[in-house]
Amino acid sequence: MTRPALAWSASAVDVGCRPRGVDAGASGVEARDPGGVVVDCRYYDSQGRRPGPLTLAEAGELARAGDGWVWVGVHDPLEVDVEAVAREFGLPPLAVEDAIKAHQRPKLEVYGDVVFAVVKPIAYVGYSDIDVSEVAAFVGSHFFVTVRHGASEVLDDVRRTMDERPVAVDDGPVVAFYEVLDHIVDRYELAVQTLESDIDDLEAEVFGDGDEDNSAAIYELKRDAAVIRRALVPLSGPAERLARREIDAFPPGPIAEQYRDVYDHVLRSTESLEAADRTLSDMLQAELGRVSVRQAEISLRQNEDMRKISAWAGIAVVPATIGAIYGMNFRDMPELRWQYGYAVAVGTMVLGCLALFKVFRTRGWL
Repeated sequence: MTRPALAWSASAVDVGCRPRGVDAGASGVEARDPGGVVVDCRYYDSQGRRPGPLTLAEAGELARAGDGWVWVGVHDPLEVDVEAVAREFGLPPLAVEDAIKAHQRPKLEVYGDVVFAVVKPIAYVGYSDIDVSEVAAFVGSHFFVTVRHGASEVLDDVRRTMDERPVAVDDGPVVAFYEVLDHIVDRYELAVQTLESDIDDLEAEVFGDGDEDNSAAIYELKRDAAVIRRALVPLSGPAERLARREIDAFPPGPIAEQYRDVYDHVLRSTESLEAADRTLSDMLQAELGRVSVRQAEISLRQNEDMRKISAWAGIAVVPATIGAIYGMNFRDMPELRWQYGYAVAVGTMVLGCLALFKVFRTRGWL
């Protein structure tokens, strides 16, 4: 979606953030502690960049000072990692528990002056190639904390976006949260468009001249649609609350207007997804009907073959019966010494076979 140019006068300061005793990476952006958590911290104020790594406590002090705001990002954390961040920024315990456990439905909750949200970025390539991540976000007055589960690149893209334009210090966390939602919804739209393209390709095969069974492919696409739906549809409620400005913790301003655009795109993606799913259901019914017709045609051909086989078998019974009787080699068989016996036996066989052939041909068996 098109993002408006917001003319605010502040610049981003990108610094490394880590718990005490954990060395930051060479770039000062990401570091992995012994527990396997990746921590990313960026500090924004009106003075520009302040390079150099920070401890988590120092980041908390900067946020509490109110001269700027910090973004602390945690990737696939252990419980102790999130709890350390929660203590530093005073995050609500119930929301922290949800952020640790993951596998939550998209939602938005307000705890005093802290807004907690769960969103699910997706990356869909096509035909069961779909990846779903989860981001839990804590939006405070001077901090933005994200806990990411999975391999989504959404947060990295948002960081680059935030660094490329000036942002007002007071609106920083709200703007960052908007950008996260905006990037995620953009990916929903792209996923639905890719799904629709796959459906169009498969629809041409289903209603084409081929005899392939496409039921499995249709089912795979329906499963992909269900995965996208579980991530997208529950987001409509939080997006509507943001569009209606029902979150008092978010100050009014230019960025508040943009949440309506996010909500509009959520609704549009949801409608397109539902239409795509209905098309898949119709295609599945049509494919099952084609399979039933093909099976009926096969059964009909098999019945025709069985009738032909039965007819020829019935014709063969006549000579087989006569030959079997006179092939028993009894000495006192009647007509054995009759000079016309052979001719009569062969003639009887021929006439019997011709009579049965005519009967079967009349009934359409031959």
